Amino acid sequence: MKIDYDSEADVLSFILSNDPPVDSIEETGGVIISYNRDGKPVTVEFLNASQHNILNKDGLSITFKTESMAVA
Repeated sequence: MKIDYDSEADVLSFILSNDPPVDSIEETGGVIISYNRDGKPVTVEFLNASQHNILNKDGLSITFKTESMAVA
């Protein structure tokens, strides 16, 4: 994964794959998710990123939540 921030546009991008996007949807709050031809997400962009409480004066703050998986 690659993370890119454009301070002039105030856009934070998470590049999940190098696959070219073929479709995208805009979620509420200015979040754009782009998908490859297999329907898997390739980028997640936060428009007006400074308003999403992801960026602050100390830098980038990210929390990833994962589901627990039971192993049989």
